[in-house]
Amino acid sequence: MAPPAEVGGKGAAGKGPQRGPADTKKKQKRTVFSDRDKDRGRSTFRSADFSSTTIRGRRKQRAKQSAAQAEVRFEEPVIITGPITVRDLVERVPFSPAQVISQLISMGVLATVNQSIEPEHAVGVLEKLGVEALYERDLVEHASWRLTATTSGNGEQGELRPPVVTILGHVDHGKTTLLDSIRNTNVTAQEFGGITQHIGAYQVEINGHKISFLDTPGHAAFTAMRARGANLTDIAVLVVAADDGIQPQTVEAIDHAKAASVPIIVAINKVDLPDAQPDVVKQQLSGHGLVAEEWGGDTIMVPLSAKQGTNIDQLLEMILLVAEVRELRAEADKPARGAVVESKLDKQRGPIATMLVQEGTLRVGDALVVGMVAGKVRAMTDDKGHALREASPSMPVAITGLPEVPVAGDLFEVIDDERKAREIAEQRQQRARAERLQTHVSLQNLSSMVASGAVQDLNVIVKSDVAGSIEAISQILSQIEHDQIRVNIIHAGVGDVTESDVLLASASDAIIMGFHVRIEPQARTIAEETGIDVRLYQVIYDLADDVKKAMLGMLAPILEESVLGHAVVRAIFKISRLGTVAGCYVTDGLIRRGSQIRIKRGDEVIFTGQLDSLKHIKEDVREMAQGFECGISLDRFNAWQEGDVIESYVIKEVRRETL
Repeated sequence: MAPPAEVGGKGAAGKGPQRGPADTKKKQKRTVFSDRDKDRGRSTFRSADFSSTTIRGRRKQRAKQSAAQAEVRFEEPVIITGPITVRDLVERVPFSPAQVISQLISMGVLATVNQSIEPEHAVGVLEKLGVEALYERDLVEHASWRLTATTSGNGEQGELRPPVVTILGHVDHGKTTLLDSIRNTNVTAQEFGGITQHIGAYQVEINGHKISFLDTPGHAAFTAMRARGANLTDIAVLVVAADDGIQPQTVEAIDHAKAASVPIIVAINKVDLPDAQPDVVKQQLSGHGLVAEEWGGDTIMVPLSAKQGTNIDQLLEMILLVAEVRELRAEADKPARGAVVESKLDKQRGPIATMLVQEGTLRVGDALVVGMVAGKVRAMTDDKGHALREASPSMPVAITGLPEVPVAGDLFEVIDDERKAREIAEQRQQRARAERLQTHVSLQNLSSMVASGAVQDLNVIVKSDVAGSIEAISQILSQIEHDQIRVNIIHAGVGDVTESDVLLASASDAIIMGFHVRIEPQARTIAEETGIDVRLYQVIYDLADDVKKAMLGMLAPILEESVLGHAVVRAIFKISRLGTVAGCYVTDGLIRRGSQIRIKRGDEVIFTGQLDSLKHIKEDVREMAQGFECGISLDRFNAWQEGDVIESYVIKEVRRETL
């Protein structure tokens, strides 16, 4: 081996001076290594990896990627609906597969481009890359990036708007009659039994000032509808009959209005009747925190007669006065927001939704999302049926153009893009389906309940003309409870009973109950052929009564014990072919062969079972009456003692009369 050359001298080959380590480091070309290069083995490097062109190209590429990542700004979060492949995720964001996989590795997840990852991991990766992402189950908690909860428009900004007034009170206290006097119409005559069974929305003009009215049903089945009316209102008018006073639904209406934090004006109706006692009504109301102004309180109370039209003007003046004090305002120059008051399915026009605009202006052609339904306003009419091009705040309108019937009480909001509205509706539908699946009982629990016979289901399909009635029917059916049976509404929809409803009832062993609807001819034919019970009703309480009767028919009869008689053991005989026989004397009633018996020794029951053999002298007999002697033998009991008392009884099945 040649000796090392001295600094400044010639090398072994004589090719000029050899440079030392310091000179070599000084003259060496500077390079920039990426993290990827550092991780590579030394033997895999090539000379091209160190060229200045390659290094400058890498610097530019990283600069572009950093700039692109810095400029990523999403107006909307990325919604992850379920497991997703890395490739599909990359297509939705401006990042390379390598960047996404790198973030997954940092999270401890190993996945290739074509492999699926869990939605939680997809959301985590996007958040690490600076992109807002949501999993569908978190969408509602996120309050949605487009659809927000509506308000009643009581802010300080915007123009003055008409007040929204809800008529509340007990059944048959004159709520709808009062509204009839104001509107000069006859809504009550259109309702079966003179009872309002739908919620109505109307707007009237009094001396140049507009007032929107919501009329809610008064009887107990429509608690949810009354609550919805109170939540949409600015002022609550509580109607109390002067001859009937405070009733359960009156108290409930007061609670709804207080929960909604709206002022209450009391209309003491029917003061024209001879047995009217308005002062008694005022005294009863004071017990619920409503003290009349003339008694030193702050509640406006107007005595009136809706039938005669007495003091109607005074009531309207009080409504306008309260609205003026509250200074109700709303911004009209913005996308409309509001709530669905009622909805129904019309054969000619399709789904129709009665909506109350709370903010903004609703126009024909607007795209909107209503709860889990998205669509476009094709036509719009007021409460009198006049066509409208736009609706301002506090105005109730009926719109067409939605693909499905929305749920009464759902919020709506105008969206600038119909596609976005559909996406929001789909996300909410997926969320609702997931929640329904979570509420189902497990197969194990269901199997155990069915095996034990502890719980039975009465499957019901409900069809109604409007969505609000379905809500009321569902509520009243849920209140029919029993520890051995439950009402299970497997489907509820708006519209007539169709062929698909009958087929569903046949597959699920259900009964169909229609409220204010008809059954289509083809559906009727199939129902008759398959034996499906289809019942149509005009009054909701008739429907509830039939459900109770059906539940009684499904319940097992009540078992009642009936004591036949008693016998006392006076002697004991042992017979080879019969075993031990008890010689007995019937003290009361009778002893019957095949009946159930209890053997008592003192106060203790030592045996229960069936009487196998009963003899009189040597003959088998069916029964022995009081005062006779008999012989009793049992297959499973031989430990007789003198003085034992035998009680004979039977179990009778008694038909249930009530739940």
